[in-house]
Amino acid sequence: MIWILIISLTAVVFSLRYVFLIPQLPIRLPLIVRQALSYSAPCLLTAICAPVILLENHEIRSFPDNPYLWGALFCVVVASILKNMLLTVGLTLVFFYGLIYFMA
Repeated sequence: MIWILIISLTAVVFSLRYVFLIPQLPIRLPLIVRQALSYSAPCLLTAICAPVILLENHEIRSFPDNPYLWGALFCVVVASILKNMLLTVGLTLVFFYGLIYFMA
């Protein structure tokens, strides 16, 4: 039963993605749909990152000694200044692990 479910869901996901990727199908999405889709990545990243940054054991982390929050804020500031993904990730990792080392 589980294999039937996995195969059927794989077929559904593949067919839906294939429809948008095949070059012979001229699918034109309306402007409002394209604008709405441009917000999907930031919304998804926020939904993934917010619980990691703000929660610990289903409780809100304390503000002053939360290295995840400071790391996220540092990342936003550095990314807005540098506009270089690789350098931002590297500097944020150094900052975050430095915070963890000095806070412990």
